[in-house]
Amino acid sequence: MKIARSEILRLEEYDALRPAVRAAVLELKRPRRVVAGPLTFLFENAETVRYQVQEMVRAERLYRDAEIQHEVDTYNELLGGPGELGCTLLIELTDPGERAEKLRAWVGLPEHLYARLPDGRKVRPLHDRRQVGDDRLSSVQYLRFPVGAEPPVALGCDLPALPLEAALTPAARAALAQDLARG
Repeated sequence: MKIARSEILRLEEYDALRPAVRAAVLELKRPRRVVAGPLTFLFENAETVRYQVQEMVRAERLYRDAEIQHEVDTYNELLGGPGELGCTLLIELTDPGERAEKLRAWVGLPEHLYARLPDGRKVRPLHDRRQVGDDRLSSVQYLRFPVGAEPPVALGCDLPALPLEAALTPAARAALAQDLARG
């Protein structure tokens, strides 16, 4: 389910509600965050995307409808379609030298990520190729996992330099099942 421009509050309205909205969204994100080594997968839904747009509108002090619509359109790209889970991947390396080295070494990372389904199959994500340069990967990737009707049981990577897998908790699977049901 995509968000609409009409759902985005004016700055004054949002500022008054921001503490409560922020607390609710942080709680909503908790089960949707899966950490696997230096990779953090944050699954998105309409509520988390609406929050991100509100925060961009606030940070950039956007008032014009066209500017706000651009943010809505951009962030709606994070959401998967029917049977897909939209996800922001954060490559979290704190040392600047190591981060620069790994982002070059892991340039093929998106093709090596997967969601393991309950039947054992690995599903590869669709990814935004604009975030992968010729010789360097962006530390933030936007992915869509075409999983069908059932959430994955694990997320992983089979890049030879970064083999890992993390099981999803029952709470994470329940949250993702809700997102898939909403379509």
